[in-house]
Amino acid sequence: MREGDLRVNLDVARGEAMEILVDGVAILAYPGESIAAAMMAAGLRRTRGSSRRGEPRGFFCGMGVCWECAVRIDAARTERACMERVRPGMRVDTRTPEDWRPHPDVSPPVGGGP
Repeated sequence: MREGDLRVNLDVARGEAMEILVDGVAILAYPGESIAAAMMAAGLRRTRGSSRRGEPRGFFCGMGVCWECAVRIDAARTERACMERVRPGMRVDTRTPEDWRPHPDVSPPVGGGP
């Protein structure tokens, strides 16, 4: 593990470490982790801005209900960071509210979306 890594280290068996890019910055991740887990372990809390005022949003429910953790993955699709597992070389972008578009195969957040 790297200095500054916030993961619990109590002899936990993990696979081989990999790197993913979050807003162009490499962070450490392990197989089976969600993007949210890797971001939190790296000390990253902001996932997007709110649709009205651009206020920071982050991790809220952690179980795929609220969409507060929506991120852009590989410049191709929007997913919930808490529900998407990391993979080597993955590119994750936090975005401005006008860029936020839910994946077409999933329903929009409760209360609608942009």
